[in-house]
Amino acid sequence: MLEKIKETAAFIKNIIQDTPDFAIVLGSGLGKLKDEVQAIHTLDFTEIPNFPQTTVVGHGGKLIYGILEGKKVLMMSGRFHYYEGHDIQTVVFPFRVFHLLGIKNLIVSNASGGVNPNFKVADIMLINDHINMMPEHPLRGKNLDELGPRFVDMSEPYNKKMLQVATSVAKDLNIRIHEGCYVALQGPTFETPAEYGMIKAIGGDAVGMSTVPEVIVAKHQGMDCFGISIITDVGGPDIAFTVSHEEVLQAADKAMPNVIKIVKGLVKNYNA
Repeated sequence: MLEKIKETAAFIKNIIQDTPDFAIVLGSGLGKLKDEVQAIHTLDFTEIPNFPQTTVVGHGGKLIYGILEGKKVLMMSGRFHYYEGHDIQTVVFPFRVFHLLGIKNLIVSNASGGVNPNFKVADIMLINDHINMMPEHPLRGKNLDELGPRFVDMSEPYNKKMLQVATSVAKDLNIRIHEGCYVALQGPTFETPAEYGMIKAIGGDAVGMSTVPEVIVAKHQGMDCFGISIITDVGGPDIAFTVSHEEVLQAADKAMPNVIKIVKGLVKNYNA
């Protein structure tokens, strides 16, 4: 695996010839953010050695290097999910590559279901913590000492300074946001009312099917992470209504303009 990571990183490095300031991952329905980047190089996932392929509607399948708010960014339009049938090492493979490219800052986005009673559909939640309920851990097995330590400090999974900057941006732009804890489940089913209730009971504010394995691996490598969720549905023991992937994408599209503003403001104003 390490040799494949190095091969992929060398391939990308040879093309972009630079070290991006940020890696940005676009989750379900968040693809419009790529239109904000002044693209210098665009690679289909199919062109990149050892890169897996995304199979989910709303995930673009491109790696875009360019300029956003004066900063160099490597944007991943589309991501890989455990529920697609990938093993966990495949899911986190791009994030290993980001590290070998020298990237220090990671921005991840996702669509999630809200369980906090203050949340409404199309609200925005900045992730300040997470609970990992995935059935497989991305650091299980032999440790890649070259990339990070055996035991990883997770006392600050989401960088507090990044959160402060993003909160300040949202306040200045009068954008309503929440902060909360994201819970990762395997999927691909949306949660039952009882499962939503469980998420709330254990301290979660929102639930989804991604993000946490990627952040764990990023922290293993010493990267600073920022996560942002669009609340695309809400649920709980007393709430039972249908939800579809199409509705998730519609809610994400509604919140997209404000997500773009927050991410652009963070990229512009954050300096480690």
